[in-house]
Amino acid sequence: MATYWQPLVDDMEKKTGLKVKLFFSPNYSLLVQAMASKQTQLAWFSALPAVEAIERAEAQVFARTIDSSGSGAYRSVILARKGSGLTEEKLMKCDKTLNFGIGDAQSTTGTLAPLTFLFVPAGKTPQNCFKTVRSANHQANLLAVANGLVDAATNNTTGLAFYRTGTPEAQAAVAKTEVIWSSPDLPESALVYRKDLDPAVQTKIRDFFLSYGKGTDMQGQHEREVLKTLKYSRFDAADNDYLKPVVDMRNAQIAAGAK
Repeated sequence: MATYWQPLVDDMEKKTGLKVKLFFSPNYSLLVQAMASKQTQLAWFSALPAVEAIERAEAQVFARTIDSSGSGAYRSVILARKGSGLTEEKLMKCDKTLNFGIGDAQSTTGTLAPLTFLFVPAGKTPQNCFKTVRSANHQANLLAVANGLVDAATNNTTGLAFYRTGTPEAQAAVAKTEVIWSSPDLPESALVYRKDLDPAVQTKIRDFFLSYGKGTDMQGQHEREVLKTLKYSRFDAADNDYLKPVVDMRNAQIAAGAK
């Protein structure tokens, strides 16, 4: 991720005069906690962690990502090894014969969407369906399916777009897998900052992202190349209401669990 994001951060430092340090974690909960404890002030989150940051870390959505095709949505998917013969119907037999990879508990596409749109409507849970259920990030789940460590695993369309042009290992893994289920469209990632950040700094950050890649000069061309690497076309203005569909999904899961 540093390879993808550092060029944008370099541009942000030059345009805003701010010093920006990247912080990474493969665990969404740690990223939200970092913002809650004021270790980070600005973040790029997928939808559900962004909701958690709003509720627990004094975060405010100020922008949303738009992918390279111009869409502000993406989809959760379930992958199986190509040629395995596994289908959605066979997966949902829930006969405890298959090994399944699910996402981080706070992942929109790795956990929340598959539960909301596939398992809960069928009155089932992964734990009741499969021989084993292992939780991992999207890249680990892709590799697990490709290498036969699990029979199927969750992922998303944005991640697959990265892997298709990523490392040789990632490209080879994508070639060995196929999508057997996909969700309806979901809100793409959100950019958030802490509410208590200096308003002047908030304005600098917001103006930087909302104008990024839109210039007609050489710098604008450079920025569009950076966005292309990130699989984005631009950043659009947004607020917390952008994430309402995900809040509704999360609340429905909580209600289902209470029954």
